[in-house]
Amino acid sequence: MYRITSRHRLAVAAVVVGTALAATACNASADKDKTPAAGGTGGGDAAKNVVLVTPEPIGVNDFLKLAATGAQNAAKKAGGSATVLESKDTSAIQQNVEAAVRQKPAVVVAVGFEFADVLAQQAEANPKQQFLFVDSCTSKPYPNITCATFREHEGTFLAGAEAGLLTKSGKVGAVVALDSPQIRRFSDPFGAGAKQTNPASAFTQLFVGGQKPFNDPARAGEQTASLKAKDVDQIMGAASAAGNLGVFNAAKAAGVQAFGVDVNQCSAAPGTVVDNVIKRTDIAVEKGVEQISGGKAGGVTSYGLKEGGITLTGMEPGLETSQCLIAQHPDVLKTVLGLRDQIVAGSVTVADPAAAK
Repeated sequence: MYRITSRHRLAVAAVVVGTALAATACNASADKDKTPAAGGTGGGDAAKNVVLVTPEPIGVNDFLKLAATGAQNAAKKAGGSATVLESKDTSAIQQNVEAAVRQKPAVVVAVGFEFADVLAQQAEANPKQQFLFVDSCTSKPYPNITCATFREHEGTFLAGAEAGLLTKSGKVGAVVALDSPQIRRFSDPFGAGAKQTNPASAFTQLFVGGQKPFNDPARAGEQTASLKAKDVDQIMGAASAAGNLGVFNAAKAAGVQAFGVDVNQCSAAPGTVVDNVIKRTDIAVEKGVEQISGGKAGGVTSYGLKEGGITLTGMEPGLETSQCLIAQHPDVLKTVLGLRDQIVAGSVTVADPAAAK
């Protein structure tokens, strides 16, 4: 079961809005924090190994568990092994990356915007070491940093298409952390997707804002209630893990339905969450490591529906036990699967709010 943590992958947008955190050193890379990835054995030829550094303990965080699985799969294919260095807090990140570099693996993998500064430093200091930066990228390109990003807007569009088919009021909405192009990837396409399947639908979005937009469930709940007052009955929650708790609780109290992001959040509010826009970090890590090992390091690789990097819980195995409401609507899923195929084929294009104008 996915446990909502105090932070969330959505916070990658903090890089875009200039709120990146500074990493400082501490002793979090002690041996007790060094664990093999799922199925990993440790040891082996270091030149074939993969070291994954996480921004927080993995625990039951599905987003990070998928990254560990991807690291293990990539290392296994290369004949090496995968190791995970779990950072206990943000101050541990720098030393864990330094510890990873000292192992001289084929690739050091880091997941989340928190690594931007330390990866830039280490890439300059260690030009022969290859890095894979997942779900974010450094502001300056480096030949030994390969960035793996996601086209979240494609999945958001499909979630909106579901909302358009499920709405009874004809009004859908979104509660998002900030009014920024990156964050709007989780809101604007939701309205567009609803229009695709229900041309008469109307879309309204509200922003959490304030001093802690990614960690303010009370404010997120208030905005959800405001949408309900406007007769909105399908709401995308893109206010981070903490903020989405506010969205889900308010949606449950108001008798409306909500959508989650990044991982399966249906278990956080059974009977309220319809579906989730999923980021397959395992795909991004596995393919990213293979790309680097194949001699194509550097640059940015984008993962969307076509590459399997973006999906919906409703389109993945295990739907029957997901606790997602979309499982009760196979007719809706059939329509959305057809729409996904059109996006993959290029016959339907989803506008990217974060694309340069």
